[in-house]
Amino acid sequence: MALPLPAGLTPPEVAFLCEMELVTVIPRQRLEGLQLLGGSIPPLVPPYRSPIPLWLALLLKRQRRANILPPPWLSPPSLDAVLQVETSTPQFSDPPPLPRTSHTSIPTSPPFLPSATGDASPDALPYYWLEIGEMLLEAASDDIPEPDTVRRLMRDLREVRMAKMRAGVEVLEGGREVKMNGVGAMEVAEGRAFIGGVVDGLRKIGAGKETSRREREAEERENGVGRTGDEGEDDDMSI
Repeated sequence: MALPLPAGLTPPEVAFLCEMELVTVIPRQRLEGLQLLGGSIPPLVPPYRSPIPLWLALLLKRQRRANILPPPWLSPPSLDAVLQVETSTPQFSDPPPLPRTSHTSIPTSPPFLPSATGDASPDALPYYWLEIGEMLLEAASDDIPEPDTVRRLMRDLREVRMAKMRAGVEVLEGGREVKMNGVGAMEVAEGRAFIGGVVDGLRKIGAGKETSRREREAEERENGVGRTGDEGEDDDMSI
C-alpha cells in the first residue's frame, strides 16, 4: 500500500527544481547548441559567457568542459554583509528586487528569476540561495573565491535564519502573525513540518476551547443559571 505523500515539496524535490535555475558559465571549448523542453541553449563559444541551466553547468564542469562563474552574492563580502543584516533585525533580509517589465512582457516573480547568473544582485539572497551555494561548493569550489570562508558564512546564515523561523513559531503560539518575506525554498521545505504542526496544534486547542465553552453554556441553561430577573419573578408568582 502506498504511503500518503507529505504536504508541500520535500528537500530533495526542492533541490531538483533548483537545478533549473540559470547560472553563468565560461566554456573551455566550443559546444553546439541544444534544444530542450525549457527552451533552446545557444552554442557555447569560449571565452564568451553564457547563461545555462544549473544541471547542465554542473555536468560540463565535471567533464572539465566549462567553468562556472559564481553569482555575485556567493562571495565573502556579500555573504558577510547579508549576515550583518540578518543578525541586526528580527525580519529576514530583503529578497532580490523584481526586474522591470514592460506592458507587453509577462511579469516574473521568485523563483523564476535569473538570480544566480553573473549579473545577479550582490546584496540579496535569492529564493534558492542555499541549494545553489551547496551545489556550487561541492562541484565547483575551485571557481569560488575563498570557498572555506563562503562555506562558513553560509552555515552561519542558515543557523541565524532557522533561529528566526523558530522564533516565528513562538509568535504564532501567541496568536499573532509573522512576516516571512525573504524565506528561501529549502527553508520553507524544512520548516513546513514543525510550523504546520504548531498551526494544527493551535487549531485543535482553539476547537477544544470552543467546544468546552458551548458545553458549559448548555449546562448552565439546563440548570437555570444565567436567567434574568423577570424570569425569576414569574417563577415566584406561579408558585
